[in-house]
Amino acid sequence: MTTSGQPLAIVTGGGTGLGLAVATRLAADGYSVLALGLDREDTLPSGIEFRRFDVTDERAVDKLAQEFGELDALVNAAGIILHDDAEFSRDGFRKVMDINLGGTQLLTYALKPALTKRKGAVVNFASLWSVFGSSRNPAYSASKGAVLQLTKALAVAWAPEGIRVNAVAPGWMVTRMTISARNVPERNAAITPRIPMGRWGQPDEIADVVGFLISNQARYVTGVMIPVDGGYSAA
Repeated sequence: MTTSGQPLAIVTGGGTGLGLAVATRLAADGYSVLALGLDREDTLPSGIEFRRFDVTDERAVDKLAQEFGELDALVNAAGIILHDDAEFSRDGFRKVMDINLGGTQLLTYALKPALTKRKGAVVNFASLWSVFGSSRNPAYSASKGAVLQLTKALAVAWAPEGIRVNAVAPGWMVTRMTISARNVPERNAAITPRIPMGRWGQPDEIADVVGFLISNQARYVTGVMIPVDGGYSAA
């Protein structure tokens, strides 16, 4: 893709949900955005190029890294969660770990030289379950806990090269992924009253925090995870 001198950002999972909200925010901030993923909305805002991409495909990742010699920002938002006890199976557990943790690791490692050239920033998508446990989702919890520790380790390792690595932890957000929880009265009734701000979050509220972490305003911030949860983790 051509950038015409614009700063360049890559957003995995950037075709839908929280990833798309981030891609939209960065495009509005003047970035040329490449959104990677296996799914996308029918229409995307201008400034976003979508490319069908599997973050666990090592050959595709290596080819992408060869394409981009310089990169200002990488946002690892791609991720999955499995329901109906699927994460308690060997294959289900492995699939979630491969995408949520493995995809984040593969892209970040491969694009490190490009990030170094621009002293770029990485924002990983962790979760409140990076800290809490989920009785329904052991693989999701384990993968997001590992994403948090990967974030901290790379922040320390790469700080001398000018690369900042941070994470956001979305709370209960209004997205496709949470439709089942929002639409089941018993689950919604157990979640919403615990949120001190009394409502579910909107995707643009995550995007605003990611935009801050990537920006020069956060130039002395690295190795942190910011919960964006309406106070849920404090309650």
